[in-house]
Order: sequence, then structure tokens, then C-alpha cells
Amino acid sequence: MQRSAVRPSPVFYGILALTVVGGVLAAFGDGDSIVSSSSDPMVVGGIFLLVVAGWALSLTLHEFGHAFLAFKGGDHSVVGKGYLTMDVRHYTDPVLSLVLPLILLAIGGIPLPGGAVWINRWALKSRAASSWVSLAGPAANLIIGVLLSFAVAYIPMADGLAYGLSYLALLQILTFVLNILPVPGLDGFGIIEPYLSPQSREFAAKVRPWAPLALFALLFAVSAVSNLFWQIAGFVFRVIGGNEFYALVGQYAFMFWKH
Repeated sequence: MQRSAVRPSPVFYGILALTVVGGVLAAFGDGDSIVSSSSDPMVVGGIFLLVVAGWALSLTLHEFGHAFLAFKGGDHSVVGKGYLTMDVRHYTDPVLSLVLPLILLAIGGIPLPGGAVWINRWALKSRAASSWVSLAGPAANLIIGVLLSFAVAYIPMADGLAYGLSYLALLQILTFVLNILPVPGLDGFGIIEPYLSPQSREFAAKVRPWAPLALFALLFAVSAVSNLFWQIAGFVFRVIGGNEFYALVGQYAFMFWKH
């Protein structure tokens, strides 16, 4: 692959800078205040900025992962679509992809998939290449979650920063678990789809527009389904070394308007 094909945009660097600023504010604020009677506005604002910008950054890397492996697999149209620039605007609809997921996060909900890249599957070299393209997005979230959890566990840092990074890591695992489900329209189904029968793929194409919506409705309306999802995500989070207490404190600080 030519190096010139991947050209990170100023938008990507801007989001990265906002994430760093949020981390700095969280680190230099009074992290202990979050678990006491009053919270330091600096650390709370820092965690909020860290999580929001970090979420947009992870969304970018998720979709870039799809596009990068698609390019490697034979779909060079992703270059002309701007997918290799890491510009989140090429992956998203402003309302459905950014505003709505952030609102759901703000009310303590499940982070829904926020972006999309359109891949020419017919241009891919093999069924394996198509599966890898689908796997790349969730894998990016899992890798980010692991790296953030390891950083909190093994790198000395201020409590405020640890809280924010832990909550951001948990969100990555929630996104990974959701996207890896073998439901038409989600990446998990895209991984196995190339190996299914033509009849199964035809049926999946028919239900793809509404299958994720049905899943999301179950997650929000049926407590047993929601609880099972959170239990699985929590198990994965613990396996990778995530700190659940820190993540809960980070979530508490992120949703500052509730208290």
C-alpha cells in the first residue's frame, strides 16, 4: 500500500487534541472530589470532554479500520470517498451518527453504532478479505479498550484521568460486544455472511434495514436482554483488566447534570 493513500485530516488531529485537553483537565483537577460531596468542575469538565472527544476518535478509528482493510483487500474506491483521511465527517451523518449516540450516552444508555462506510464487496479479493473488513471495526474498539485499561492499570496517573479513561474503555467494550453480534446490519453478521448460503444472504438482505432496530428496541425495552448484554460486556471488561469501580465513577462524573 502506498503511504500517500492514508492522509490523516486536520479534523482527526483536532479531535485528538480535544481528547488530550480533556485528559489534561481531568488529570489536574481534584479527582477525589468526585467521590465526595462536591465535584471539582475542572475534573468533571475534563472527563466529559475526554469521553465525548474520545468517543468521536474511536468512531473514526472504527470506520477507518473497515476502510483500510477494504483497500488492502481490493476496494480502492475508499480512497476517492475520503475514508482513508480519518475525517469523521466522511463516516457520519451529523445527527444520527454523532448527536443521537451522544444523547444516548448522556442518559446512561448503550453506545449505538455511529458511523458507516460503504464498501464495494464485489471488488474484494476473497471471502476472507470481506470477513476481515467487517471484523476490523469491532477489533479497533476492542484494541482501544484493552490499551486504555492497561494504561490505567500499569501507568501511574491522577485519579480523575483514570476515571475518564476507564469509562471510555468500558464504552469501547460495550461497542465491541454490540457490533460483534451476528445480527444482519451489524459487523458480526458481516464476518460470517460471506460463508452463508445464497438463500441465507438473500434473507439477511431483506431484514438488514430493521434487524438492528429490533435489537436496539429489545435492549432498551426488555430488562432481561439489557441485563444480559451488560453482564457480557462487564465480563469482557474484567477479562481485559478494566477497573469497574473507576469506570462507574467516570460515568458518574460524565453525567454531571444528574447530580
